Amino acid sequence: MHVLLAEDDTKLGRLIKHMLEKSEIQVDWVVQGDMALDYATYSAYDVVILDWMMPEHTGIYVCEQLRKQGYQGAILMLTAKDALEDRVLGLDTGADDYLVKPFEFAELLARLRALSRRSSAKLQEDVVELGNLMLLRSTRSIRQGDIEVQLTSREFQLLDLLVQNKGHVVPREVILDKIWGLETDISSNNLDAYVRLLRRKINWSDANIVLQNIRGIGYKLEDNDVCSYS
Repeated sequence: MHVLLAEDDTKLGRLIKHMLEKSEIQVDWVVQGDMALDYATYSAYDVVILDWMMPEHTGIYVCEQLRKQGYQGAILMLTAKDALEDRVLGLDTGADDYLVKPFEFAELLARLRALSRRSSAKLQEDVVELGNLMLLRSTRSIRQGDIEVQLTSREFQLLDLLVQNKGHVVPREVILDKIWGLETDISSNNLDAYVRLLRRKINWSDANIVLQNIRGIGYKLEDNDVCSYS
């Protein structure tokens, strides 16, 4: 299971992340509503966990915006608000379930499993065609014909994120947070270095895809025979 956790209480967020990972659940943790909206937009999750009150955007706002964008994944709302009208508001906004703080971890885990089973989110394909290349998620490699080139863990994560958002610009901040985490020391220059290494492996086969640098914003992967990038 792959879960997005949006919780601005760092002590609680760190605890939930630790407990979920002990249960072999992959967790991306963010502390602001705008980051939660970006992550859910640019990545596929089985369940999105939204704290009601967060900086920048509330969980209610994020949930509402995701549903307006057509997001079909499961959403669980966490909140200290336990009044009936608050529960109704959360569910009417598009949340699939509602858990009141404080809660037992076993209940959170059970609800996540139930939501994951019901979720209509699409499963990722194991093999993705990229021009005349194929991305093999199971082996974290790219292949053309009988030749297969292995990607490092970071190269694979970068390419897979761009593949999921093919044709759209993925902001640098989203890439750094998504792949290296909130407390990373990786700089934008380090990201550029990873992109150069990945391009070398992509360009080895004259693939009909381009990893494009959108100056000052981020990166985009697209099918294009003629496209300038730096």
